[in-house]
Amino acid sequence: MSELAVGAIAAGLFAVSAGTAAAVSWHTNPTLSTGGGSFTSGQYAFWPSNQNHGAFEWAGNLNDGKQKQSVPLDQLNWDGAALHTDDAYIRVCRDKGSLNPDNCSSTKHYQR
Repeated sequence: MSELAVGAIAAGLFAVSAGTAAAVSWHTNPTLSTGGGSFTSGQYAFWPSNQNHGAFEWAGNLNDGKQKQSVPLDQLNWDGAALHTDDAYIRVCRDKGSLNPDNCSSTKHYQR
């Protein structure tokens, strides 16, 4: 799994919000794939300001074509200076070493 990584860059915007204690709404993320690996069964959610740091949460399975393994992942990404995350980007990349460029899937952009 050292050659694959799933990246989520969550950029939060500072916003004053009362926040609600509502349940988070999960959405399906399409399969992200690149030569040698994929991210499948993906889901994502934006948490409200008063829960889980107002984070962008993503979950799914990272599949490594070379090692024939699958690893479940579930991550929260947030900005400590913001009340909640409004924008997030996610993609899967294959690390080909320092002398070769990585190959990555297309980047998916999500907004609250």
